[in-house]
Amino acid sequence: MRDTDTTLSPPASPMGSGLRPVSDRYRIQAIERAVAILNAFTAEDHELGVTELADRLGLHKSTVHRFMVNLDAAGMVERNPRTGRYRLGMRIFELGGLVKQRMNLWDEALPFLESLVRDTGETGHLAVLDGGEAIYIERVEARRALRVPAAIGRGYPAHATNLGKVLLADLDPSRLVEIVRERGLSAYTPNTIVDPAALELELTRIRERGYAVDNEEYDEGLRCIGAPVRDHSGHVVAALGIGGPVTRVTPARVEELSTLVMAAAAGLSRRLGAHQSEAYASATLRVRTTPTEDPFPLSHQKGS
Repeated sequence: MRDTDTTLSPPASPMGSGLRPVSDRYRIQAIERAVAILNAFTAEDHELGVTELADRLGLHKSTVHRFMVNLDAAGMVERNPRTGRYRLGMRIFELGGLVKQRMNLWDEALPFLESLVRDTGETGHLAVLDGGEAIYIERVEARRALRVPAAIGRGYPAHATNLGKVLLADLDPSRLVEIVRERGLSAYTPNTIVDPAALELELTRIRERGYAVDNEEYDEGLRCIGAPVRDHSGHVVAALGIGGPVTRVTPARVEELSTLVMAAAAGLSRRLGAHQSEAYASATLRVRTTPTEDPFPLSHQKGS
């Protein structure tokens, strides 16, 4: 008997979330149903039975059963012989690995940097940590008369820059101690943090609020804001941010600009798979539940 079930035409909510609409001319109902079935699996519901899937998607059990048999044969799902329920198969894992291999930090970051620069009007940067230096690997210029002088490929002292402090904040404490011991905390301006205890306190604040501020700590007259970029492991792999003259990036604008910077960094992190990580979830929760503090604490004063 021909299946007359048309529940997923138009698509039901399980497959509609986050997907681009397709013209009726190009829609293929079988593909829509297969995608809806695969999207029904989540971290909370990693195993589902035919009856559960049929109820959730509004399909006949016989229809779901036929799809599951074919998806199982393709390796997209696999049946748990003990429970009789289905879970995502190894082929999904293999395809996900190919996506991660394809992703290039530079390529993925550029659209977020460009959008951030448009929204803020300030120059955007992306950096990674190498020893005790923040290496700037991407830059998008703002169309303003006064710009931030930072060169791609050059290393800047991590303790004295917004992106560097973001990267230091994710380090294991023992590694941080090694870097401070090896490189010291040189002063570049009167605002540079030169005391190890003050640096530890600053890094704690950064972890709590989710962003860092370089308050004229490397270049006098420049104020910069940065936030962490995490990959699928949940670890910080880069830092993204903006910078501009203190006449534009004023203390009154820090909260507004930091929100935009954190949103861009979070978007890039999601592109790199961070939302699948427990470490990312706990870091996000910590930021959401931490009261906002003064981003310019007195501890930035020089040590003796």
